Amino acid sequence: MELFSAHFFSALIAVIIIDLALAGDNAIVIAIAARNVAKHLRKRAIIWGTVGAIVVRAVMTLLVVWLLQIPGLLLIGGLLLIWIAYRLLAPAKERKHSDAAAATFWGAMKIIIIADAVMGFDNVLGVAGAAHESFLLVIVGLLISVPIVVWGSALILGWIERFPGLIYIGAGVLAWTSAKMITDEPLVKPFLVEKPTAVWGTYALIIGGVLIAGYVANKRQSARRERP
Repeated sequence: MELFSAHFFSALIAVIIIDLALAGDNAIVIAIAARNVAKHLRKRAIIWGTVGAIVVRAVMTLLVVWLLQIPGLLLIGGLLLIWIAYRLLAPAKERKHSDAAAATFWGAMKIIIIADAVMGFDNVLGVAGAAHESFLLVIVGLLISVPIVVWGSALILGWIERFPGLIYIGAGVLAWTSAKMITDEPLVKPFLVEKPTAVWGTYALIIGGVLIAGYVANKRQSARRERP
């Protein structure tokens, strides 16, 4: 593809639009993961979490053809994302000190990068197709979306601090993404063809399960704190 041609710019616009559409998920994960980091480290967590997410997304776009050959990858990723969504809701007391999700700067980085890698696989297909195998377009599109993700993460984090209940919406978005990955898995999809009730039942089970489990865990933690 010739640089700075009409075809190049049309493909770049398509890549940017796709990246911006995906930025919402990235911003939610980064904001939730960074909420328990010390305030003086939150800006660093957001910036480096975004950088890590961009690197992961770029590498996955390069490897997308190879990744597609791994059977059950979407299913495994979807199940992992269920765990991540719950971990982001779970009270700190439930987490192991050495592996605390978002309790430390590096803990937040781990959650952000793993979550983005899991969510990103199902979306890099669109980016790879729009970029017409041009890695330059992939990188330029991702770099342009960086300020949006950073700004969005900071904005969402501010909302969560003011309205802590919003974290359940964020976890619900991750749970919805996990349900989509599981129902799109080629090993599972044949069993769900022409069974919309089974598909929606899967969504309801996963989203409801994550939110209820997180709510119950937080209620138990609150009850323990109130005990004399």
